[in-house]
Amino acid sequence: MLFDLHTHSTASDGSLSPTELVQRARLAGVDVLAITDHDTVAGIAELDKETLGSLTLLPGLELSTQWGSIGVHIVGLNIQLDSSEFKDALAGQQRARYQRAGIIAEKLKKKGFPDLLPAVIKAAGRATIGRPHFAQQLVAIDAVKTTDEAFRKYLGAGKPGDVKQLWSPLAEVIGWIRNAGGTAVLAHPDKYHLTRTKLLSLISDFKDAGGEAIEVVSGQQTTHKTRDLVTLCTQAKLLASCGSDFHQPEQRWADVGKHSALPDDCTPIWDIW
Repeated sequence: MLFDLHTHSTASDGSLSPTELVQRARLAGVDVLAITDHDTVAGIAELDKETLGSLTLLPGLELSTQWGSIGVHIVGLNIQLDSSEFKDALAGQQRARYQRAGIIAEKLKKKGFPDLLPAVIKAAGRATIGRPHFAQQLVAIDAVKTTDEAFRKYLGAGKPGDVKQLWSPLAEVIGWIRNAGGTAVLAHPDKYHLTRTKLLSLISDFKDAGGEAIEVVSGQQTTHKTRDLVTLCTQAKLLASCGSDFHQPEQRWADVGKHSALPDDCTPIWDIW
């Protein structure tokens, strides 16, 4: 069976609607799909049995959190969507996102740009506001040529738009997931650009807080990277997850169902479901 347990739709910063995402997943031969939009499960509500067909949909999301001074993402899978405590937590995340958007807009104004917040809010619509929406507006006003350039110059790690101090602590976010009956997964651990010592410390704290799995495969990646993440996963005695981290069809290295295979020598997360 083909599992893709990390994808995004227009409910956050993806370019396909949840229905279009499901259709693309079905064409790619995906058997089990998790739509894991940033800090929201809104996209899941629009899907019906006819759209899903034989595809199994896992309720999920990708939560932003803070570990020390570092922003970290935790994927929650098999969430009970009717949990009132979880709904309250998501409402708090959305408030934090709007507050964060205001801070980003102010920081960019200090760099000489106009106030982008109204345009960002309009462009996001009902979707979760994120840095990609600011990147799109920077392209729209011809400040940069591409969204990648926007992140490289203004929105990426260490840049003015890298605002993360509003997120809830790692242990609290993992608690939300567990209390809603879900499984917490440390998303793409190699993408935080941590030293080996700090990465091991992050994984240790993640496990101590109740985290159960590491995303061993994120999109198409080298065999060397996969083997290294398998080692980290098995040494920590955690389960292994995999996903494309799909956002848009143009990013072929992160297309739905096209991620690298999960090696046989780690225990897949779906074994506990």
